[in-house]
Amino acid sequence: MLRPRIIPCLLVHKGGLVKTQAFKDPKYVGDPINAVKIFNEKEADELMVLDIDATVNGVAPDFELIAKLAAECRMPLCYGGGINTGQQAARIVDMGVEKVAVSAAAISNPALLTEMAAAVGRQSVVAVLDVRKKSGLFAKGYEVCTHNASKVHKADPFALAKQLQDAGAGEIVINSVDRDGLMQGYDLDLAAQIRAALRVPVTFLGGAGSLQHLGDLIRQVGVIGAAAGSLFVFKGRYRAVLINYPTSAQKTELCRDALNN
Repeated sequence: MLRPRIIPCLLVHKGGLVKTQAFKDPKYVGDPINAVKIFNEKEADELMVLDIDATVNGVAPDFELIAKLAAECRMPLCYGGGINTGQQAARIVDMGVEKVAVSAAAISNPALLTEMAAAVGRQSVVAVLDVRKKSGLFAKGYEVCTHNASKVHKADPFALAKQLQDAGAGEIVINSVDRDGLMQGYDLDLAAQIRAALRVPVTFLGGAGSLQHLGDLIRQVGVIGAAAGSLFVFKGRYRAVLINYPTSAQKTELCRDALNN
């Protein structure tokens, strides 16, 4: 039976580990390999690493970095950034990465997910949607962004998520642009709507600032991946850099009621 997963999400920018707010102003917080070593010790459920430069700069995945991450990581690893072909996905999985994530490339060409699923298996294909609330006085609903929220797509996020699911994604990650780095809690309404709309596993990212926020997401939305960045790299009101993760007992408490949802 599936159970909730608590997932640190690491952003790579210019080779370093960074954290953003609303996808802007990346703050350097350390070395990605060192962070992986610490999360190994803390027995994280899974680790997500996203290269936020690759798609914007139109470059291929950093296979050298991926090889180092895969060699060090002792938990399931999801990697995203610059993947445009099934062949690239297969190469990454062959290195020991469990999942490959795509965003802009899949939105512009959903058939890429079909190609990737054929190459590595549907369970290893992750589609990431960066979603934010529409702006404007009378605007309602949500919109999808790519290229670090610099480009907006007209597609409805819920319809697009279903399309990517049907094309071959074995998991959908929803990244809340509005909540990124604010540490004020997840957009629970968005999370619930997305989960209800899909049949594949869903992971939600953006807004977690406390274990209570993780618990709120898991209890109110159910069996879901609860991902976070700032929560696991900052500590205290002054956001001192400190890699952290819930203990086994804390995880048990957070997930206790989820299987009943």
